[in-house]
Amino acid sequence: MSHSVRAAQASYIVLPETVTDKPTVLSFLVSHFKAIEASVWVERIENGKVHWRDGQLVTLTSAFIPRARVYYYREVQQESLIPFDEQILLQNQHIIIAFKPHFLAVNPSGNFVNECLVNRLRIKTGNEQIVAAHRLDRATAGVMLMSVNASTRHDYHQLFKNGDITKTYQAIATLSTDIKQQLESGKLALPLHWTVKNRLAKADPSFMMTITAGEPNSHSEISLVAVKGDIGLFELTPVTGRTHQLRLHMMSLGMPILNDRLYPKLLDKAADDFDKPLMLMAKRLAFTDPLTHELVDISCDGFKLSDVDC
Repeated sequence: MSHSVRAAQASYIVLPETVTDKPTVLSFLVSHFKAIEASVWVERIENGKVHWRDGQLVTLTSAFIPRARVYYYREVQQESLIPFDEQILLQNQHIIIAFKPHFLAVNPSGNFVNECLVNRLRIKTGNEQIVAAHRLDRATAGVMLMSVNASTRHDYHQLFKNGDITKTYQAIATLSTDIKQQLESGKLALPLHWTVKNRLAKADPSFMMTITAGEPNSHSEISLVAVKGDIGLFELTPVTGRTHQLRLHMMSLGMPILNDRLYPKLLDKAADDFDKPLMLMAKRLAFTDPLTHELVDISCDGFKLSDVDC
């Protein structure tokens, strides 16, 4: 671990009340994080890299305390740099709205600990309190809402939880056979609209989702707004916010998003191909600020079909 890259910001886990067979924090961490060797947790604890919320260090014999927060610092052996820049679109005393480029994680995850949007913004602004109010896949680019004060993050997260925020995405996908036939016959009238509702559930592997039978728990409104050759530009409004929802809903229409490495087929793990980003972007956020009660409506530059090779 001596040559590893350590995250600048701490991650934390809340010790669950449902666990009763782990007498120490160490035994829980080893059991919960199965991909990390027990010796790694021992070394982190011995080196003072695991602590309670008040800053006191966790020891090898610290007792498991239900509902307590345990903080730790993610470490990886090597971290790749993401060669795209974030951009601050709006900043005031409560929030930052930023553009997150493709391939950049929002928070430390996987093999990325410091190459993430939160850490970049903390460095850029000098504010260590910045936290994300919601999530966006590493593969997806677009507008992100950040709270500049961790204590008010809940107020902004509630906008997403309660559906009090308008989110508009763009995607580029190859047109389905049916749409191509309409285009060739001159019968295609734009915009073409779909309401997609279905039930999404965890799949195998666990980072994947699947469409399954049952009561719908996901809802998207999708429109085809422009075409060029065999590809189309789509506007998507997720009414619900399930993991990978838009990617699955586009796939269900027979038009999976260009450069999607998960759907419809999980491709072998490979290094990022920066020339082939997932063609999905969170283009716009609109909401009434829960603290100032002012209307906020921010968009980023979207996709252009003229930039895409057919």
